[in-house]
Amino acid sequence: MPERIFIGVAWPYANGPAHLGHIAGAYLPADIFARYHRRRGNDVLMVSGSDSHGAPITMQAEAEGIAPARLVEKYHATFLDAWEGLGITFDLFTTTMTEGHKETTQELFSALLEKGYIYPGTMKVAYSPDFDRFLPDRYVRGTCPVCAFEDARGDQCDNCGTILDPVDLRDPVYVRDGERHRVEVRDTEHLFLKLSAFEERLREWVEPKTHWRLNVRNFTRGFLKGGLKDRAITRNLDWGVPVPLEGYEDKRLYVWFEAVIGYLSASKEWARGQGDPEAWRPFWEDPATKSYYFVGKDNIPFHTIIWPAMLMGSGALNLPYDVPANEFLTLEGRQLSTSRNWAVWVPDYLERFPPDPLRYHLAANMPETSDSDFSWAEYVRRNNDELVATFGNLVHRVLSLLERNFEGRVPDPGELGPADRDLLGRAEAAVEAAAASIEAVRLREALGAGMGLARDANRYLDAQAPWHQVREDMPAAGRTLYTALCALAALAVVLYPFLPFSAQRLHELLGRTGRVEDEPWQAVWPEPGTALPKPAPLFTKLDDAVVEEMAGKLGTSGAAAATS
Repeated sequence: MPERIFIGVAWPYANGPAHLGHIAGAYLPADIFARYHRRRGNDVLMVSGSDSHGAPITMQAEAEGIAPARLVEKYHATFLDAWEGLGITFDLFTTTMTEGHKETTQELFSALLEKGYIYPGTMKVAYSPDFDRFLPDRYVRGTCPVCAFEDARGDQCDNCGTILDPVDLRDPVYVRDGERHRVEVRDTEHLFLKLSAFEERLREWVEPKTHWRLNVRNFTRGFLKGGLKDRAITRNLDWGVPVPLEGYEDKRLYVWFEAVIGYLSASKEWARGQGDPEAWRPFWEDPATKSYYFVGKDNIPFHTIIWPAMLMGSGALNLPYDVPANEFLTLEGRQLSTSRNWAVWVPDYLERFPPDPLRYHLAANMPETSDSDFSWAEYVRRNNDELVATFGNLVHRVLSLLERNFEGRVPDPGELGPADRDLLGRAEAAVEAAAASIEAVRLREALGAGMGLARDANRYLDAQAPWHQVREDMPAAGRTLYTALCALAALAVVLYPFLPFSAQRLHELLGRTGRVEDEPWQAVWPEPGTALPKPAPLFTKLDDAVVEEMAGKLGTSGAAAATS
């Protein structure tokens, strides 16, 4: 029976182009997962979009001297180009500026308000006397009261992940144009989400989630252990979703409240685009649907605490099944920083290199359980030693021998021997092992199953030595190369979610037509007599000079240096 899978992917702030931290953290793992489930025949909806509101947008718009809407349009276009270039297959990647998002957000707000989960209250907020303005949380910097990190933001500490209010910070300041300005604390009225009302329900919901990653489950349980506090969901802003309540015309819904509603509004927008406005409902209302949210670790509480509480309060909408949050990716041993331009920007990468080597390196090094590091030296090593020498060379050796000795056709294997049957068994096992690992969102493990099969096939080929068999025993050579072709057919399946462009080329080199993603998730053995096209390398070896060239560009070039 096919499954129904909803995949929500973190909404990137449209204040700069995507960099490798974004890709490794959420977008690549979501795409691998989605590609697998689609090929498995499951009904998949994967949505996200540009987060268009909040302080990161207004801060960067001010820096560039353009309107926030224009800023969003500019960087939203770069995201769409990045997804196309990297092969990230969203069913819809929209923005939170749409009329549909505003309507869905206001409807959910009204439902929570009607049920008593939203109420007015007075809170202390940061105010700049120098500029006579209330300050959005992210405009305020100071020392974290939990871990003493000295550059914590007013909404969250990047060091320990604690969600904060600006008044929680020690020695708060407003940094503008490089100057540090005094911050005062003033009282003002806002609307609050009654998170405390969901504490026990959330605890009961989280406890059975033994399939969650340990870091996600422990972080969430620790957050709940500290007790939930009601949080303000409005801010003194003029950019954002209006509050649909009289007396709050000068305020907007806080971005952390309205951005997560984008998963629902995007699903509705997708449904309208399909010509069936109700098509979103099974993904949100059928309890058999499994909902996965791919985010970075700094987004864990928003997806395991706040969004589930909002869903609980709104009515009968599906709660997350899993939140496979990744840890952080560092770059050459240092924390990625957009403001210091210490990043590899996706547009820059795609101007220089093909997508699959990056997809491979990030997947093999994916920060699933701990932070991992991207270095150009390791990127070049993996490309040359693993993609070129292990996988690509295997493909080229087999196909070149067939071209030279079997007129470029799939040979008749005759009766297989023990070594041949052993490799075929390993190929089938790799297909199933990769499937099980991807379903459990253990993506590095799944990729390992594929590369393990490639190494097994290379060892088989070396042992059988078909380059000698063609001179001494042509039927044996045909049997060996047919068996190796079967292993390649399995590799085209297992590696497809990770290397979609290369898998398509391999699919065609094996004499098959159409799109590789339209094939079932199983290794289909080649038909003897099938004509094969002229072999061509799948990957290009990189010179070691690439390491020095690309590392030397860090911090000095890039598509943008947006405010983080």
